[in-house]
Amino acid sequence: MSKFFGPIVQQGYVVPDIHLGIRHWLKRGIGPFFLEKLQNYPAEVDGHSVLVNLSAAFAYSGDQQIEVIQAQDNTNTVYREYLERNPQGGLQHLGFWTNNISDQITKLEESESGFLVRQRYGDRHVYLDEVDCPGVMIQLMARDEKTEQLFRIVQEGAENWDGASHPIREIDWSSGWPVSA
Repeated sequence: MSKFFGPIVQQGYVVPDIHLGIRHWLKRGIGPFFLEKLQNYPAEVDGHSVLVNLSAAFAYSGDQQIEVIQAQDNTNTVYREYLERNPQGGLQHLGFWTNNISDQITKLEESESGFLVRQRYGDRHVYLDEVDCPGVMIQLMARDEKTEQLFRIVQEGAENWDGASHPIREIDWSSGWPVSA
């Protein structure tokens, strides 16, 4: 467990092809995957406002969530940067819950830990990297009802999955809440 962030709750993999990334995990008996597509999603990358297009898929293995991400545009993001260095894809971040992202960032800044906010999605989640020792990023995810609902859908899907049926399921956000379609 991290002394800064607590227990790891998610492993995030950035891949050049999300369907191949999902297949990799399905072949290892991990699934089903819940796929969402985000279009023109507002973000901040290195202090600059951008709109990102990406696909993300989620599954559980025990208490660890597996996330697979594919950028769907050429916007400068931490995902594109990762794939430039690692064209085959791989582990890009480890995810941790936090009750308040701004408070957590303030504590990190006050401790002079060397973490820098690289990408931010408002107060929902941020990607941090350590300046002197960059590598696998830290993703802080705010505990909120919508994110916890998404995680519940994915975890219940894994608990009830037979290992074969409906290995990829869509997440519909049209109501403002995650719903498995």
